[in-house]
Amino acid sequence: MKIKKYILSLLIGATALSFSSCNDFLDRDPLGQFTEDDDPNALVGGKIFNVYYLMRSYDITAGIPAFMVHMVRSEDSEKGSDAGDGGNEAAMWDDFEYAANNGPLGAYWSQNYKIIYQCNEILDDIAKSENKDDTESIRNRGEALFFRAYCYFNLVRAFGEVPLVTIKVVEASDANVPKTTAEKIYEQIDKDLTEAEDCLPLRWTSDYTGRLTWGAARALHARTYMMRNDWENMYTASTEVITSGIYNLNTPVDKVFTVEGENCGESIFELQCEATDAMKEDASIGSQFCQVQGVRGAGDWDLGWGWHMATKLMGEAFEEGDPRKDASLLYFRRNNEDPITPENTNKPYGESPVSTAMGAYFNKKAYTDPTLRRKYTRMGFWVNIRIIRYPDVLLMAAEAANEKGLMGEASGYLEQVRAHARGTLTNVLPKVESLDQNVLREAIRHERRVELALEPDRFYDLVRWGIAQEVLQAAGKNYQPKNALLPLPQTEIDKSNGVLVQNPDY
Repeated sequence: MKIKKYILSLLIGATALSFSSCNDFLDRDPLGQFTEDDDPNALVGGKIFNVYYLMRSYDITAGIPAFMVHMVRSEDSEKGSDAGDGGNEAAMWDDFEYAANNGPLGAYWSQNYKIIYQCNEILDDIAKSENKDDTESIRNRGEALFFRAYCYFNLVRAFGEVPLVTIKVVEASDANVPKTTAEKIYEQIDKDLTEAEDCLPLRWTSDYTGRLTWGAARALHARTYMMRNDWENMYTASTEVITSGIYNLNTPVDKVFTVEGENCGESIFELQCEATDAMKEDASIGSQFCQVQGVRGAGDWDLGWGWHMATKLMGEAFEEGDPRKDASLLYFRRNNEDPITPENTNKPYGESPVSTAMGAYFNKKAYTDPTLRRKYTRMGFWVNIRIIRYPDVLLMAAEAANEKGLMGEASGYLEQVRAHARGTLTNVLPKVESLDQNVLREAIRHERRVELALEPDRFYDLVRWGIAQEVLQAAGKNYQPKNALLPLPQTEIDKSNGVLVQNPDY
């Protein structure tokens, strides 16, 4: 059975377990978690699947905390919805009026550490197991190391110095440690991903579609090098993924973010989500990714909350005729011959049937299939969440090659992405012919913006390129250099009893 179905059976079975609850950061979720009395050897696999469940949660990939941290701080995204819905979040994330007591800020921190602690527990279980050297244990170890690295990468980019905890947390005091330098956090990330690359398979059988692979670990490693502008290691990691021959660009750009495009040739890692007739309004086996970003309207257009919308600047960033604009931005056609319905969108921009006061476009990459919407629920809990895509890796290779002075190679990687977007159209997205390093640098940066539109992490690109202040202030945002890092959640500082120290300038 596929991982989607396995998670469903795991979660249903888990409801038979009983749990105690508390309010500190060691709280356990009611579904998919396991008690300390369960046999470690038997339950390591279950705990691994539970991490996948935690990964597609509201706070880290599929809801307001994730979208605010990763997307809304750029010039291409807005808080969305309407002015009266979460106005304080617009001030916090759109206008950089950071507040340490912000709810999504604390939720993002807590969910990343919840996954880290679960991974630490898994790694401890494996180390104590009599079967730690068998294939299943090695692969489980690789998955736990990947997810721990993934979450620490989230945290170090967002906050800078954070507590580094790599042991099983039994008592709250085990995790109450001072902040560690960003350099040391990245050293741990490198260590975890290097080992994960050795543990994970190139592919899984179709029974386990969606499980982590070597390519996912190597591509994530390239992304962590990219954040550090480590061109040499970024180049090596990204080109190794390319030369592996595992991934391709065979799926048209207008299909990639549809149900048809799930787990396609360009998918390096995507979180598997599911829906059933019996659980139409239950996101426990799926995610709220589409619900939170769905069109905020009435009747047929009541598709979600309308958070995380694209700005006018995002629409203007696409070159004339770029098919990715229609694949990324949800806007509406209005004329006598072609009335608006939820099945008929995106030709050309006109009056919207719903309020878009907080943004110019809804996110087409979170638009749900109308047929499945009628079968399950308008909220789209079944839609997979794309985490790492092959075009991203090609653009990482292009950027690293260009910075290394390999402009011809960089041009080739860039052209692969543009040719894929171009498809059968011959009069759009012409090849960038120049081999001037500065021209290519700007072309690659542009391509990242439009290819990865409304995906993570445009804001972090601006920061690492050193142009965040210039770009964001030009877009009317009140960004200052200190805003590259978020304040630590005040709740965590208070719980630490003086162990944690707030970031500078907050």
